[in-house]
Amino acid sequence: MDAFFASVEQRDNPELRGKPVAVGGSRARGVVAAASYEARKYGVHSALASKIAAQRCPHLIFVKARFEVYSSVSRQIREIFHSYTDLVEPLSLDEAYLDVTENKVGMPSATIIAQEIRKRIFEETGLTASAGVSYNKFLAKIASDMNKPNGFTLIAPDKAEELVAGLVIEKFHGIGKVTAAKMQSMGILTGADLRERSEEELVRNFGKVGRYYYRIARAQDDRDVQPHRIRKSIGSERTFDVDLIEEHDMLLQIDKLCQEVAQDMERLKATAKTVTLKIKYFDFTLNTRSKTFLSEFSSPDAIYTIARDLLLTPQLPLEPVRLLGVSVSSLLYQHDRLQEGYQLTLDL
Repeated sequence: MDAFFASVEQRDNPELRGKPVAVGGSRARGVVAAASYEARKYGVHSALASKIAAQRCPHLIFVKARFEVYSSVSRQIREIFHSYTDLVEPLSLDEAYLDVTENKVGMPSATIIAQEIRKRIFEETGLTASAGVSYNKFLAKIASDMNKPNGFTLIAPDKAEELVAGLVIEKFHGIGKVTAAKMQSMGILTGADLRERSEEELVRNFGKVGRYYYRIARAQDDRDVQPHRIRKSIGSERTFDVDLIEEHDMLLQIDKLCQEVAQDMERLKATAKTVTLKIKYFDFTLNTRSKTFLSEFSSPDAIYTIARDLLLTPQLPLEPVRLLGVSVSSLLYQHDRLQEGYQLTLDL
């Protein structure tokens, strides 16, 4: 989807259309969750500190995030995907891989299917989407980013290696900023440069993921589309307009976060064994604490009790707090427990 959160806000509020919009944060503090294309022209992007975003774009409009609305629209879009194929691998609320080699509409052209999906998304949600089509996940992802917004790109097999060779290394999906910087220091600036390096050298410098880098430099990617991708953690966090100073206020916010996490766990039919508390202080110092148990839990009260104990750990300073986050991991899903013969607990 194109600037998904911001586009939803512009769709629902005509006064925001054509204007630079940031979802999340405020002019004084916080972090941008999404930015409209009008805002991106000024260098505003997701994960940017709101204060910096406001400096770059003085007339930037901040709007509060409405994740329940974004989730609802995401479900609409997924229903469209599933009318063409069951091989849908969601990456986030606004992005997914689809394998349409064999599809429900009996259509031989992935290009036509992609264009149909984009058309239906616009007709049913009023939002635009960009699509990339190719013969593997790496290339399809690269293609989807090439002509945004509202774009379509096909990377045909006979053009793939040439395209990858000319791609600058920071545009490679799966190569982050830190890795890109390391590669650039090694003289690897493009796909052609990456292709010159042996698999042994890439593994020596980057570990096991070096094998993946070796293959994508040759436009190779044998990963399947995984329709049942398992989430490894569930979490919620909040940045506050005013620093929290009192312990009572911190615990109140933690309780709200635990309620949200528990609701997601119930929806996903999951239990957990680990709770992690994330704290960002007034000076941007970040501290995380985790606790793991032998038994599983899912209730908001259980999560809150653990998160409260983590907050009140003597080693953690009770200084002004700008962000709190609670997440659970070591997840177990009901489907897996039934398949593997786990002993279910009964409320007697």
